[in-house]
Amino acid sequence: MDKPLLELWNISKFFPGVVANDKVNLHIHAGEILALLGENGAGKSTLVKMIYGVNQPSEGAILWNDREVEIASPNQARAIGIGMVFQHFSVFETLTVQENIELGLDKECLDSIDDLRQTIVEKSKQYGLHVDPERYVHSLSIGERQRLEILRCLIQDVKLLILDEPTSVLAPQEIEGLFTILNQLAEEGCAILFISHKLKEVTRLCHRAMILRGGKVSGQCDPKQETPTSIARMMVGEDTVLSQQYPKASGDEVIMQTKDLTLAPSHPFGCGLKHVYMNLNGGEIFGLAGVAGNGQEDLLAALSGEDTRAKAESIQWLGQKIGRLDAGKRRDLGLAYVPANRLGQGAVPDMSLEDNTLLTHGKQLTSKGFIQFSKLKSLAKRLISDHDVKCRNEQSEAKSLSGGNLQKFIMGRETEHQPKLLICAHPTWGVDIGAASAIHRQLIALRDSGSAVLVVSEDIDELMMICDQIAVIYEGHVSPAVRTKEMTIERIGHWITGGFLNTKEVANA
Repeated sequence: MDKPLLELWNISKFFPGVVANDKVNLHIHAGEILALLGENGAGKSTLVKMIYGVNQPSEGAILWNDREVEIASPNQARAIGIGMVFQHFSVFETLTVQENIELGLDKECLDSIDDLRQTIVEKSKQYGLHVDPERYVHSLSIGERQRLEILRCLIQDVKLLILDEPTSVLAPQEIEGLFTILNQLAEEGCAILFISHKLKEVTRLCHRAMILRGGKVSGQCDPKQETPTSIARMMVGEDTVLSQQYPKASGDEVIMQTKDLTLAPSHPFGCGLKHVYMNLNGGEIFGLAGVAGNGQEDLLAALSGEDTRAKAESIQWLGQKIGRLDAGKRRDLGLAYVPANRLGQGAVPDMSLEDNTLLTHGKQLTSKGFIQFSKLKSLAKRLISDHDVKCRNEQSEAKSLSGGNLQKFIMGRETEHQPKLLICAHPTWGVDIGAASAIHRQLIALRDSGSAVLVVSEDIDELMMICDQIAVIYEGHVSPAVRTKEMTIERIGHWITGGFLNTKEVANA
């Protein structure tokens, strides 16, 4: 067999008090699609950041084309042919596609291109990317923004493409388009390192999978010879309870209702809300699907009380008009909220878990204006224990936790209230399969206790698994809700691109 394009020999990375990677050996050949799998905190991100030059190894060696190299920066990584598309895209919304690509290219690369616009057009056509160099980024869908990032790598003649959770924000048809591109790249000899928590996609796309646990390589497999469940077991162990198909439920008490909820965009590139009608019933999970940027942020802000611009009668709580009530008053009524932005909105990064507990439990943990510190410490410890939050102790800063562990903590803190309504944005985004399963069970238990739950997610499989009703949001419009057992992934995929705005189809929904 040919020599690997990239090899890692006994790579270790140490941070104060933490071994992020421990003697990791990895290889990938030209034309191979390798999945890098593991729980949150397993060391995946640290490993690929060393390959891309963001961090440097504490020990070990990196070989590129059979020669040892020191990759001191992303510039150096790009210069030898390594490109990376991060989970959070680094694009400027007020600039065009061409301007964004130009900003991301090194001077040497730019000097070697006679006509950047023509190169963009040719590469876009070659790989079926359908990216117009003249369009402004704010007008692009999430899938188009991702294609922009991939195109920027291709223009740099990438030989190894690293993709971090590339399908987490894509509609089904956009995922199919991405897989077509990746397969074409692999056939042309490009190596692809694919990080994902979506194991069904790994079994479809990848030639080989490598699994990290606790910073070490714990196993490898051929994904096409495995099932998502068998790979999950390799990742989290045999004793972890995984998600399943939960029985569907039906409730008839309307906790929160929107009536003709219409709002102007809250920022220049938003789409606002247009005549939204929704009923959130006790004892049900209501799922809202949609590609990011279609009004989810405006809807969540309006429902949670962060945005009080709505007419009072357009949002109702058990018949009471609450459109102008702020977030604190809605919490007093029995609303709890798990926002998409965990650090900064869901938790204060520099504050301890104990202090973050106080943020939403202040009334229960104070007496005559004084904090009851023993009760606070006890509750924080119980949240950490009950929800298996991996951290040093209740004094750990929120920013020190992995994304999955912080999400488990925030979910536990909010469900502790036993709210009448829980609004939950992207509950398992970027979360490993073990943590996702625990979160799903929390949501089902809350539903079964009689609470209403609203889940806003871009993961259609997740919505089909846990929700009782599903609707779709597109450019500020919300579709009619459909019972999950009567919904199909194909219909959701069609509606996500605005198909429900066809009045005949809506009438038949």
